[in-house]
Amino acid sequence: MSRIALVDDDRNILTSVSMTLEAEGYEVETYNDGQAALDAFNKRLPDMAVLDIKMPRMDGMELLQRLRQKTAMPVIFLTSKDDEIDEVLGLRMGADDYVKKPFSQRLLVERIRALLRRQEAISGVEIPVTDENKVMERGSLTMDPLRHSVTWKGKEVTLTVTEFLLLQALAQRPGFVKSRDQLMDVAYDDQVYVDDRTIDSHIKRLRKKMRTADDDFSAIETLYGIGYRYNEE
Repeated sequence: MSRIALVDDDRNILTSVSMTLEAEGYEVETYNDGQAALDAFNKRLPDMAVLDIKMPRMDGMELLQRLRQKTAMPVIFLTSKDDEIDEVLGLRMGADDYVKKPFSQRLLVERIRALLRRQEAISGVEIPVTDENKVMERGSLTMDPLRHSVTWKGKEVTLTVTEFLLLQALAQRPGFVKSRDQLMDVAYDDQVYVDDRTIDSHIKRLRKKMRTADDDFSAIETLYGIGYRYNEE
């Protein structure tokens, strides 16, 4: 049973999310500020943490910074719709993904499952290979869903769960166009509304990260007014 720490100063979120996760079979620990969570983590680390950014005593950014000094456990940030700068900073500091408030419980559960699967694969836990999680190779691109790993021309690229899902959806059928609505269905669920700009922002960040491995990366093509297409070399 995986242990998940929820750190948020909103007691309603702590209560509702912990109930959902416990129903999914997870052991849940809740904290209403970063300092209380850090004190507990110094005694015993959870398997992963879900952190709010804005909290009293110690915010999520500082807590993440302290955690990354001693552990690489998965961390998901909860952010408000106006926290784009904080999202970028958090990802640079080592967060694995972020979920915007308000969010659906199902969306958060899927992000948690994906990160825990990656962690298990990295740690050597035996996981059955299926059509959905087998390694995919498309030209210079290699994607391993179990390890949540991406390489381009042999160089590793670190992506969030959302970025990984979008790239996987595009690369599965090279040359075929995916509309923004189709990509929204991949990255989110029907309980969460996002506008076109959200998908565009994810694609922009995805391209930027791929270009850290290759300045000339151009496999993701924009078809203005239509969507995006992955072009295999």
